[in-house]
Amino acid sequence: MNIDKLTSIDQLRDDQKELAETIGLEAYKRLIKNYGGNQLYIQQTDSVLKDVRDKEINEKFDGTNYRKLSLEYGISEMTIRDIVSDKRKRLRLAPIEGQMSFEEESK
Repeated sequence: MNIDKLTSIDQLRDDQKELAETIGLEAYKRLIKNYGGNQLYIQQTDSVLKDVRDKEINEKFDGTNYRKLSLEYGISEMTIRDIVSDKRKRLRLAPIEGQMSFEEESK
């Protein structure tokens, strides 16, 4: 069937009307086209904002500013360390500026 036959929210079952009213009929139709028949998990606000916060912290982390980030975001330094653990490893393993690698020496 063609989803374009759906022209009004009133055509929907009651359990689908609230969703269509919340996001709008066109967005509801796109949702059906892309995810129809599948289960869809929508994160809670806190989870979405935590992901945004963690990304910001990783962007601001310079390898030394645990305390500053802890104060800025109101979380413990240990939590900052957990959030930036992957970036901290990359920074630790990165070559020092001007440092030659073994491959460069053998050329």
